[in-house]
Formats: sequence, C-alpha cells, structure tokens
Amino acid sequence: MKIDLMEILACPICKNENLKLIVIKKTDEEVEIGLITCTECSRFYPIKKTIPIMLPDDLRDLEADKRFLQKNKDSIPEYILKDGKPISLVQKNDEE
Repeated sequence: MKIDLMEILACPICKNENLKLIVIKKTDEEVEIGLITCTECSRFYPIKKTIPIMLPDDLRDLEADKRFLQKNKDSIPEYILKDGKPISLVQKNDEE
C-alpha cells in the first residue's frame, strides 16, 4: 500500500478519517505488511502483501485476523493485541 493512500481512507464502520498506520514491513515505495487502526472505534485493518483489508466486521475472516495478530504480535501495540476490534488476542473471560 502506498503511504499516500492514508489521506483518502476512512474507517468503514464509523467513517472516521483519522486513521493510524503501523508499518511492520515495507519497501522503499510501499507498506508490505502493516496495520491501519481507527482512533475512534479501535478497529484494526491488516495490510497484507501491500493490500489494506478494510472490510466491515461481518465480512471479515476473524480467524485470519487472529493469525495475523499472533504472527506479528512483536510489532503491534499492546492496546490492539488486548482491546482491538473485532478480535483481539486476549479473550474477555481470560481477564476475569
């Protein structure tokens, strides 16, 4: 994904345009692996093979999202791993 694309993206759930880019792996021109996070609704959207996957919750592959978080957990902020939406690595009943 070209970093300039961030200027035109919005969260598909809450329509917030104030998104944050977390780069995990990039070339000189593009983000190959990363995460786009919404500062309003705490959702994350993975970037895989330069493609941002920005789908509504009901169209997402939650198991694939969980594998993405697990594989890249050393590069992802704790708040996403713990409280990210629509899925996180911490199950709510694990905290109780």
